[in-house]
Amino acid sequence: MPGGSFAPAGVAKDRAEQYQGRLTGYVIVASIVAATGGSLFGYDIGISGGVTSMDGFLEKFFKTVYKKKKLAHENNYCKYDNQGLSAFTSSLYLAGLVSSLVASPITRNYGRRISIICGGISFLIGATLNAAAVNVIMLILGRIMLGVGIGFGNQAIPLYLSEMAPTHLRGGVNMMFQLATTLGIFTANMINYGTSRLEPWGWRLSLGLALAPALVMTVGGMFLPETPNSMIEQGSIDKGRKLLEKIRGVENVNAEFQDMVDASEFANSIKNPFRNILERRNRPQLVMAIFMPTFQILTGINSILFYAPVLFQSMGFGGDASLYSSALTGGVLCLSTLLSIATVDKLGRRFLLISGGIVMITCQVIVAIILGVKFGENQVLSKGYSILVVAVICLFVIAFGWSWGPLGWTVPSEIFPLETRSAGQSITVAVNLFFTFVIAQAFLAMLCAFKFGIFLFFAGWITVMTIFVYVFLPETKGVPIEEMILLWRRHWFWKKIVPEYAEEDSSRGNNSTV
Repeated sequence: MPGGSFAPAGVAKDRAEQYQGRLTGYVIVASIVAATGGSLFGYDIGISGGVTSMDGFLEKFFKTVYKKKKLAHENNYCKYDNQGLSAFTSSLYLAGLVSSLVASPITRNYGRRISIICGGISFLIGATLNAAAVNVIMLILGRIMLGVGIGFGNQAIPLYLSEMAPTHLRGGVNMMFQLATTLGIFTANMINYGTSRLEPWGWRLSLGLALAPALVMTVGGMFLPETPNSMIEQGSIDKGRKLLEKIRGVENVNAEFQDMVDASEFANSIKNPFRNILERRNRPQLVMAIFMPTFQILTGINSILFYAPVLFQSMGFGGDASLYSSALTGGVLCLSTLLSIATVDKLGRRFLLISGGIVMITCQVIVAIILGVKFGENQVLSKGYSILVVAVICLFVIAFGWSWGPLGWTVPSEIFPLETRSAGQSITVAVNLFFTFVIAQAFLAMLCAFKFGIFLFFAGWITVMTIFVYVFLPETKGVPIEEMILLWRRHWFWKKIVPEYAEEDSSRGNNSTV
């Protein structure tokens, strides 16, 4: 590594108290446009489950599943267990995994804005192919292009939001990505509820309407400003400072600007971020980049959102009731995300993650008990128990929406130093999409094999992740994004791993040319 192993990662001095600025209208508008990519991610999550329960779609592409669905005495837990049907959903996430790694050097070398535009174009192509699909190959090719869009968008957008936001409101601004995701899920569920009545072509409308947010993301991305962090990293120091003054609404941005310059100096000395991220001083960030997205998926939320229509229909709710129940969970997720936005920069990340974990564990256990006792292989839940299951699932979604939903993206996007930030976010996205792919591909088979035990499986993982947060995650509330390295050096556990480099930090500060 250029500069040797003694160079500090990120900035050397704590200037957080000197930061000035406010949330300007300029940042709000730019963040809303950028967060549109999250709505596409959410739309694709929400649309899949509804479409795969529509008779017209199944009869055209998955005749075996269609026939099994029509059997009156088919096993409640196994009627949708088909790897081809699962591949339709999960191919998107495998493509996203690969493309997120490709997006990393583009985001770093050419800026966050370019990756957002690339993601939007890929979404446009994918939505067009899906809506016009005449065979399974065309259908899955469209899903792959949507996956490429997710890979680029999810890699760049959280970084963009974290870098544009003022430090004291970074959590709330960054959560606009998750809010857009939840709005996308809710919108998809409502659209599915309507298009399910337009047999046999309603599924085409569901898939094709993704063109609308994709167009906003693509065109809007062309007018977005680059982040000052990225501009300074690319050598446009004066332009970066002017933009920083504009988005903070004050002229005195000296402390924040100096942190960005210090970070960019070190970042430009790193030629291979993926190799650098493996070094000892980046160990805590790498651990979080792997475990936070892994745990987010292992809450079981994607299983509920992907297959909520399938899940509720399997419980005997009927087609319309299942889509209505899915729309209900989508609306609840939106409201709980707003709750998280309002409290994250006051209560902190740790409090929301731990409290959400406790509630989710309780909900998973309750659902498992109800289904285990009252829901046999060829039985239908009574109306009373069905309402109770939906209520508990909604409570689970509320807890996820204020905790792991938004914070599973927010925390990884704000903890990396500039030199490994793009690579770190790529790892976060890749890990998230890998486990999303695995769960999407395996969930129907797991539901068939585990039956009600699937909820206990996820409850066990939520217990593990709640303990992990309590022990290993420091509070990042109010810590400037370019000073996160100092946070790890103070943590009871990570300070044993992250080198202090106090002497080298001081030497570097004295030799700075800025």
